[in-house]
Amino acid sequence: MAQSCALTTTDNPYDPFTQYDAWYRFDEGKGYHSCAYLARIARTSDQLSDAENEQELERAIDDIIKYDPLGIYKK
Repeated sequence: MAQSCALTTTDNPYDPFTQYDAWYRFDEGKGYHSCAYLARIARTSDQLSDAENEQELERAIDDIIKYDPLGIYKK
């Protein structure tokens, strides 16, 4: 199942879908660690279906953006 949304930052010039390696290097280099942050917030599980895990990832992304005090994250 293809991921329908991703967490990124407003200053990252790379597309996490088509330029993942460059996107990831930029993200880690800036110290954002967005993948690890998302993994801590999302309650995914092998017990859930792919669709349910996708919904959970989107919920977690929405929460990260909602509670982002610096306003650096976007979907």
